[in-house]
Amino acid sequence: MNGFVMNGLYLVIISALILTICYRYYGAFMAAKVLALDPSRPTPAVVNEDGHDYVPTNKWVTFGHHFAAIAGAGPLVGPVLAAQFGYLPGTIWLLVGACIGGAVHDMIILFASIRHNGLSIAEIAKAEIGKSTGLAAAIAVIFILVITMAGMAIAVANALFNSPWGTFTVGATIPIALFIGVYMRYLRPGHIGEASFIGVVLVLAAVFAGPWVQQSALAPFFTLSRFQLDIILPLYGFVAAALPVWLLLAPRDYLSTYMKIGTIGALALGIVFVQPEIHMPAVTEFIHGGGPVIPGPVWPFVCITIACGAISGFHTIIATGTTPKMVSNEREILPIGFGAMLAESFVGIMALIAATSLIPADYFAINSAPEVFQKLGMTIKELPMLSQMVGEDVAGRPGGAVSLAVGMAHIFSKIPGLESFMSFLYHFAIMFEALFILTIIDAGTRVGRYLLQEIGGMIYKPLGDVHWTPGIIFTSALISGAWGYLVFGGSIASIWPLFGLSNQLLASMTLAVGTTVLLRMGKARYAWTTLVPLSFMIVTALTAGFYNIFELYLPKGQLLLAGASIVMIVLIVFVIINSVRVWFQIMKEDKQIKASA
Repeated sequence: MNGFVMNGLYLVIISALILTICYRYYGAFMAAKVLALDPSRPTPAVVNEDGHDYVPTNKWVTFGHHFAAIAGAGPLVGPVLAAQFGYLPGTIWLLVGACIGGAVHDMIILFASIRHNGLSIAEIAKAEIGKSTGLAAAIAVIFILVITMAGMAIAVANALFNSPWGTFTVGATIPIALFIGVYMRYLRPGHIGEASFIGVVLVLAAVFAGPWVQQSALAPFFTLSRFQLDIILPLYGFVAAALPVWLLLAPRDYLSTYMKIGTIGALALGIVFVQPEIHMPAVTEFIHGGGPVIPGPVWPFVCITIACGAISGFHTIIATGTTPKMVSNEREILPIGFGAMLAESFVGIMALIAATSLIPADYFAINSAPEVFQKLGMTIKELPMLSQMVGEDVAGRPGGAVSLAVGMAHIFSKIPGLESFMSFLYHFAIMFEALFILTIIDAGTRVGRYLLQEIGGMIYKPLGDVHWTPGIIFTSALISGAWGYLVFGGSIASIWPLFGLSNQLLASMTLAVGTTVLLRMGKARYAWTTLVPLSFMIVTALTAGFYNIFELYLPKGQLLLAGASIVMIVLIVFVIINSVRVWFQIMKEDKQIKASA
């Protein structure tokens, strides 16, 4: 291996092969043997069709919505930050974690929700394990939902404020989605290809009109401050949660997916064409901790940091929220539940390649504060040139988004004919990231509305009626207001670490619920499919949690973060302990039935 230089092309080919094989064989095994999907069984979308929440939807529209909703900041930012440890740890976890953990996690909980009439993870836990477990799950989900929405909104606000191009393009997707929603439902129902073509053309027109808007007299109208965006984003979340799913959320997420997959596909082709050298070593000196980007050691923090790119508890919220109310046939669970997670893993690989193709010193200069970078004793190489090419100083811009945009623009600019478009490509990448993240906000807020209605119905029965307009408006405003409040005083630095821990803890809880579902179905021989990732994830999450509390939060006096971490750990451990108790009870009953037969 002496003298071997890793090439981005190798990582693209290896990743594509592994993920394809995983879908073809392990996904088929999960569909046919473990879950025994039944195409003749009516889904909740068909049985409960109401034109508002329960809407049988074209498979690819549902896939687009699901992929857009689950693939937010995680697969973009997480792998970029994890590049601190080298390209190898992140690559291994993105592939192994997604195949063995994330895809199974997403598929089984989507299946469970469809078999439970499209209900939330809290209601499934209540039905499968017990009332107290359902309540604990509900609190845990609301907790992570509010944190996630706040974190995503802050990321979008940071990307779009004082950026008329990005604000115009991202904002334009809203009226375009409304038009396409009406077009598919009333003007030309059933003409999905035609509507898709029109929608994609309009979105692309908005993208290329962005630079013109930025240079025109319209620029001041789209130059928004961080304060203005902090108000607009929760308002958008409220509208997306309250309107019928076919009108805004589904078509917008579906159309956004074309841009997401198109851009990532273009990046993959760019990597194949340019074949960028991976400058980051396979493993860096920071695997034992003390890094400038992530303070903890490679394990468990490569898992916690990458999060959504490999396995994500947040996906539970979508897979038991909007998506199961749209699936029209059980056989769609394989491409939507299993396939979308593998697609997200591939997005993570592309982001990792873009980040590790930068010179290590340049990468650390972007992703750490100037005073921290000076202590590393590294010398930047291409960063001044890159800053000049993109038109702004990119040093000292931690958080992952800027380094990803620089890495993507750098790769694209190596293609003949694109050398002089570095600034355009950089700003396009920033806008692309904001669009990617915004789709989590609308879907997540809507799912929060569902959950609040379920819980509120226990206190005041009309609130539980998903067709009661005052209840829809009240719960939509409540969930939007909750995360909107955090946005005003929060930052990525304060929100993201707690999100990462909560996310992985919630994934552990979901796998425990999924194991219970399998045992109740009489599929005990296949319980290893959920128990293996569950065992690894709960140990990983608890280790990271204790490290965060006692090594990071308490020494710095961050009592709120420490307290929130403790609450999440207690809730999830409570659910898992109750799950294990029910497992033994189910197995005992099975033995008694067999003995008496």
